[in-house]
Amino acid sequence: MKTLVSTFIGFISVSFIAALQAAPVADVAEYFDRHFEQQLAEHQIPGGVYAVIEGNQIVRVRGFGVRARGSTDQVDPFTVFRIASVSKTFAAGLAAGLAAVLAEQGYFNWDDPVVNYVPDFSFRSARYNQALQVEHLLAQTTGVIPNAYDNMIEANVLPERILPHFRQLDPMCTPGECYGYQNVLFSLIEPIVQQTTQKDYATLMQELIFDPLQMPTASVGMDPFMATENKAMPHVRARGGWYQSTVVPSYYRFAPAAGVNASAMDLSHWVMAQLGHYPDVMPEHLLATITDKRVRTVRDLRRGHWRQFIRDAHYALGWRVYQFGDEELVYHGGWVRGFRADVAYSRDRQVGLVILLNAESNIVSELSTYFWSRVFDAIHLAEADQLTELLTTEED
Repeated sequence: MKTLVSTFIGFISVSFIAALQAAPVADVAEYFDRHFEQQLAEHQIPGGVYAVIEGNQIVRVRGFGVRARGSTDQVDPFTVFRIASVSKTFAAGLAAGLAAVLAEQGYFNWDDPVVNYVPDFSFRSARYNQALQVEHLLAQTTGVIPNAYDNMIEANVLPERILPHFRQLDPMCTPGECYGYQNVLFSLIEPIVQQTTQKDYATLMQELIFDPLQMPTASVGMDPFMATENKAMPHVRARGGWYQSTVVPSYYRFAPAAGVNASAMDLSHWVMAQLGHYPDVMPEHLLATITDKRVRTVRDLRRGHWRQFIRDAHYALGWRVYQFGDEELVYHGGWVRGFRADVAYSRDRQVGLVILLNAESNIVSELSTYFWSRVFDAIHLAEADQLTELLTTEED
């Protein structure tokens, strides 16, 4: 009998594990729906939306509140938000796909020096120039002091006027050896892919990502966002409340870092692609490339609501990879003036979460950790209970 039980355990199928998870995810999504609504009401957030994904299905998606304070237009699953730095995940996916194709033609390799494509770029000490590789941009391992010249982005300075300022800097470490989060340098992937394909970044994203992944309301840039009727407007806190702000072009000029607009429905399909359900667009080798851990991000271990759950943290290519208790969670957040976004998924558990808010509120972190802590606990309990029941039946 022990042999029979051991054999049974050893050959538990993936479909069986998936079946165990189905009810827990749906149950947690129901509780999360109420919690999401309560949190938005308590913090007086004008509007928000979430989506829970399991496998290639949307388990639950729901919008709350209004697109703009003082308006009666409701947020719904198709309302478009700025997703800020979640845009980096798209840049990595696009670049990895292009690299796989273009490398076969003899150019655009991950280890190519950036100056091969952006000859005007230079550090203070030119000896570092050849050391900065394409991969370092998307892995946040340029070696440069974190958030270099973000203040100039926020001052609405044009990219071509910011880039020469790097001639005043040298890396803190050899590129590839230490973590330093960037927006300006990250966005140098745009001229690289444009030069190698002779197509602009927004067109490439539309043709290679948005269209094949069935993301009809996703776009790149400020003009498409402003032209969208069903869009959320930004809100900032002032005098004890949330007030509508204006949309400014600053970070939009750095499209790979923060220039994508999308709805919860769009991002649900993006998550499905990360879970492996669009293999023609995001094949397994590409997913492995962009989630391969490049560098530890120790500072993430001290992040507000996350720190009680995270045991380790890394940056991959455009994605963060967290050790959330015993589970691996792939994640990225976004924050630009008036908007917050969180997107995360567990490849092993085939579960994903999208959160979009039209206010600069830190409750996005509370909401994300609330969901993930409970969904992992629910899955673990379901597995333990049902496995115990099945093993008991076999022994009888």
